[in-house]
Amino acid sequence: MEKIVIKGGVPLTGTVLVSGAKNSALPLLFATLLAAGESEIGNVPQLRDINTTVKLLGEFGALVTREGDICRVDARQIAGIEAPYDLVKTMRASVLALGPLLARCGRARVSLPGGCAIGARPIDLHLKGLEAMGATINLDHGYVDARADRLRGARIYLDLPTVGGTENLLMAAALAEGETVLENAAREPEIVQLAAALNSMGAKIEGAGTAVIQIQGVDELQPLKCRVIPDRIEAGTFMIAAAITGGNVLVRDAIREDMEALIGKLSETGTEIREEEGGLRVIAPETLKAVDIRTSVFPGFPTDMQAQFMALMTRATGTSRISETVFENRFMHVCELQRMGADIHIDGHSAIIRGCEQLTGAPVMATDLRASASLVLAGLAAENTSEISRIYHLDRGYERIEEKLAALGARIWREQE
Repeated sequence: MEKIVIKGGVPLTGTVLVSGAKNSALPLLFATLLAAGESEIGNVPQLRDINTTVKLLGEFGALVTREGDICRVDARQIAGIEAPYDLVKTMRASVLALGPLLARCGRARVSLPGGCAIGARPIDLHLKGLEAMGATINLDHGYVDARADRLRGARIYLDLPTVGGTENLLMAAALAEGETVLENAAREPEIVQLAAALNSMGAKIEGAGTAVIQIQGVDELQPLKCRVIPDRIEAGTFMIAAAITGGNVLVRDAIREDMEALIGKLSETGTEIREEEGGLRVIAPETLKAVDIRTSVFPGFPTDMQAQFMALMTRATGTSRISETVFENRFMHVCELQRMGADIHIDGHSAIIRGCEQLTGAPVMATDLRASASLVLAGLAAENTSEISRIYHLDRGYERIEEKLAALGARIWREQE
């Protein structure tokens, strides 16, 4: 097993390129199941979750080839409709196979993803939506068994603006009979890209990016050809890396309109963020100011940036409060940051952070994807050496992060534990 070692205290400078968005690439890969032909997706990052998805597509009979950042999926023949537990347990997004398989094949059998380190994240809204479209759903020995001769359009109100649920229902509705209306739909940029990709395949979708999406079902879709949008969470992580180390970094391919909530809060800390050709330049202030945040669904402050921002606040002057409203168990990085000298107190669903004069390197352990990123950021700013174990979490969502940070001047590398 590998660990990351960091000798902190170096201001980051230079240019870093943002990879393709994991949270966009995954639904796009599953969307290829909707068309009987070869699809091509560019700017696909090299990540553990992508590899898991490729294995799943193979389980269904699709032929997948990769060349650099281009992924080709030949889904002419769908020979299987089951997503097995051994793969689903490693990646909750596996449930996104449910809608495409049901829409195209009339049946899908997908393992329940179970719990998660950061919270339960149930899929009941996915299933209620599919039932409203005429699917018969049975839960059998830990699997969702869904059947429908052909899905029918329906008006579906989502109790919560679930990203995965919106994606699953979008893909299912694209081949349903009649019109489907999703109300209280998720509005994330990844939803907008998925809808645009489905429209390029011949779907008829309007309203993506708003709370109400209309889908007029069609009889068939053509293969997909598209390029994955830049990863706004990776971009935000590098922006905080510049701020926490007192650096000056150009984050290439960062899209400002996808990160307005984060940029607003970073600006409140005194960090300068300015648009330049090709991306966003981040210039750290001499002294970081403490800022309160409250996570929310898009376009609010993203829960996927909460842990990274907390690491930043450990270096700010004053006291900040971070309130987590999306997941019930997303403060597991707190005890690891405390091992590095952070002054953090948990108060219900909030964390109170008192900025400290200096973090100190320590051996710490990653508990989930974004928590691992927060520990890397803390290690970059800390005195002495930090060692981060269980970095397989990090590899789920960050492509070669240690190489990218090293190119900015960070003293960071991988070692075998």
